[in-house]
Amino acid sequence: MNANKVCFITCYNDEVLYHECLKYIHSLNVPEGIEVETLGVFEAESMAAGYNKAMQSSDAKYKVYLHQDTFIINKNFIFDVTELFLRNPIIGIMGVVGAEYLPLNGIWWEARSKYGVVHESSTGVLKKLEFNNQIKDYRSVAVVDGLILITQYDLPWREDLFEGWHCYDLSQCLEFIKNGYEVAVPRQDKCWCIHDCGIVNVSNGFKESINIVSQSYGDIITDRYKLFLDQSINRLADELQRRKNADEINHEYEKILLYKELLQVEFEIYA
Repeated sequence: MNANKVCFITCYNDEVLYHECLKYIHSLNVPEGIEVETLGVFEAESMAAGYNKAMQSSDAKYKVYLHQDTFIINKNFIFDVTELFLRNPIIGIMGVVGAEYLPLNGIWWEARSKYGVVHESSTGVLKKLEFNNQIKDYRSVAVVDGLILITQYDLPWREDLFEGWHCYDLSQCLEFIKNGYEVAVPRQDKCWCIHDCGIVNVSNGFKESINIVSQSYGDIITDRYKLFLDQSINRLADELQRRKNADEINHEYEKILLYKELLQVEFEIYA
């Protein structure tokens, strides 16, 4: 693998969008000694199949898999991701928005603990979507969104499981976790990307793909969910004790106590 090379990989079916995507890539600041490569896969059989084909065609250590409608606006993007990877070899894959755990329904954006920021247009209007971005260097999560996926190691994309355009991102994140790596959302002092996707189409195999994720990665999903519940319960217990010591037994205290008890019931169900 060439440790001084970054490859930007896109599956596309719209020449105009892809050329716009490339314009943003070619305007990025490039560290001295770093080579930049772009690979486009036109009308791939599936996202996973297209990404596999491109991955196998490049010797770049760092690979950036991004949608044709994702535009990188952080000029120092290459500096930021390579530096974070160099400092943290445990990170296998990162993205700009993601969730601490994957809800049991497989829909990451319905998680109660989400991180990152992106400008996106899934509602039909381009606007800033911001979750918890108050993190140090990065936050370890379970999954990140496939609008942009950045890796420093190659793992095969599960084209044997995902033959369409959904859930390849969830699968790849869970594959990295299964192989002992972390999935990360980096701190973004300024938003890194625009995802001008428009209203998302979930009628072309989305539910079927979610079911495959649940069947294929059920143990990892459940374990991460239990970890989230356990850590949340412990944080709430500490906060309740602090309030009790300060004699702050009030309506807010009761709300926190009720929430902790509800989480405890959930944990016992999945334990």
